[in-house]
Amino acid sequence: MYLFFSLFVLTIATGTALYLTRVRWGPALQSFLSTTTLPGGAYLYSALPSSFQGDMEAGLSSSTFDLSGNVANGSDTRAGLDGPAKREILRIMQRRRLKFDEARRVYMEERFAANGIGADGRPRDPKFVSFS
Repeated sequence: MYLFFSLFVLTIATGTALYLTRVRWGPALQSFLSTTTLPGGAYLYSALPSSFQGDMEAGLSSSTFDLSGNVANGSDTRAGLDGPAKREILRIMQRRRLKFDEARRVYMEERFAANGIGADGRPRDPKFVSFS
């Protein structure tokens, strides 16, 4: 019983110390995990690109979704593509091993399904009436 209590107190104390000092060791851990020193280390943590140039380097561009016009003259200072969508598309690309255009299609189909829209673009609402 005493051993269990000691381990519990030690775990709580260590967790609290790590939480309170996370500002000091957090960036070092992120840079360590983003390198490829560990097997699969690049997949444990990867920062999202923060510009159109970074988006292109991350593979978020293709002939049908060309970002080169945004970075050609270097005057476009916007933050790049939408963060949550970018994160989800990169996840789909990594997990399913798809190219950007296919991952973007899968992402849009998932968004359509979540919002009650069929793959053909029509609402799945049974009350929907269409005259064609």
